[in-house]
Amino acid sequence: MKILYCIAGTCHAGGMERVLTNKANYLVAHGMDVVIVTTDQRGLPPFFELDPRIRCIDLHIDYEVNNGKSFLNKLVHYPLKQYKHKRRLKQLLFREHPDVTISMFCNDAHFIPGIKDGSAKLLEIHFSKFKRMQYGRKGLWRLADWWRSKQDEKTVQRFDKFIVLTEEDRGYWGALSNIRVIPNALTFSTSQVSSLENKKVVAIGRYTHQKGFERLIDAWNILAPQFPDWTLEIVGDGEERSGLQRQIQLYGLEQQIALVSPTRNIERIYQEASLFVLSSRYEGLPMVLLEAQAFGLPVVSFACKCGPKDIVEEGVTGYLVEEGDIQGLARQMAVLMGDESLRKQMGRNAKEASFRYSEETVMQQWLDMFRCCSLKK
Repeated sequence: MKILYCIAGTCHAGGMERVLTNKANYLVAHGMDVVIVTTDQRGLPPFFELDPRIRCIDLHIDYEVNNGKSFLNKLVHYPLKQYKHKRRLKQLLFREHPDVTISMFCNDAHFIPGIKDGSAKLLEIHFSKFKRMQYGRKGLWRLADWWRSKQDEKTVQRFDKFIVLTEEDRGYWGALSNIRVIPNALTFSTSQVSSLENKKVVAIGRYTHQKGFERLIDAWNILAPQFPDWTLEIVGDGEERSGLQRQIQLYGLEQQIALVSPTRNIERIYQEASLFVLSSRYEGLPMVLLEAQAFGLPVVSFACKCGPKDIVEEGVTGYLVEEGDIQGLARQMAVLMGDESLRKQMGRNAKEASFRYSEETVMQQWLDMFRCCSLKK
């Protein structure tokens, strides 16, 4: 069976890229033929190691060149790029003859169902239904986000299967006949756990509006006088790096907060930490929370849409804080930073909870769906 994935690129260190890499590697190891089609790879290698049997094809559309530009710039360039994208992807699908074509809800989502190459069309979303409105943009951009959100409701119905990550998000989309919940699997299994004795807190993600790291820095500024010997590492990269660094300097927290570049040895980051914090405005099913639990880390997280409420058991594996409540985030972090015994109890609970997302359990659901879609062709 041939599975073809469509994604913007595999060169970033994000959760979606990590999930796709692990799924693709699992599938080829189990006899599948896997092709990954990108639009914005820009000649860069995949950030995470792909099995050499996986073929990667870039269509050279380069949507990201226009990121950060004006609304008018997008209005002028986007239609032509969409035209080229659809034409090149259609040619590729008819040449490759995949059994299943999967959109990762990138710039191809609204036109893939109309390509009649004979493959089953699946759509998987790694954010919540409200992703676009949670960008926090203003003016014409906000109007565009509202319009595209309404279009999303029509787009998802055109696919053979629409896969969301949480039961919470499934409820937001309504009674769709094609919707199914399959969570992300743990990206690795480990018998190692953190000692939870290092005075270090960690957060991981792209430096973007979504991840809300400026709110985490605000929370740390509240904590700093009480915990001068603790440090915070924010692991990632992105367009907000300079702004976050300025914020750290403004608070005079250079000795306590470090912005750390992404690493392939992410296991070390988790193993050296004693607490994981998620400050996001929105998510899908945050891989970082699953991974943190696998290393026995308790979690303090905003209860954003979606994911944290499916993963974190309040008072058992960590704490959930009302989204945007910076004082509350600082308060719950302080509880765990100040109580090693409680950290260790929640850490043991977190490790136990992580087994629900094992790779074998989750990937069997994907294999069953692929077979079902193939039989219906």
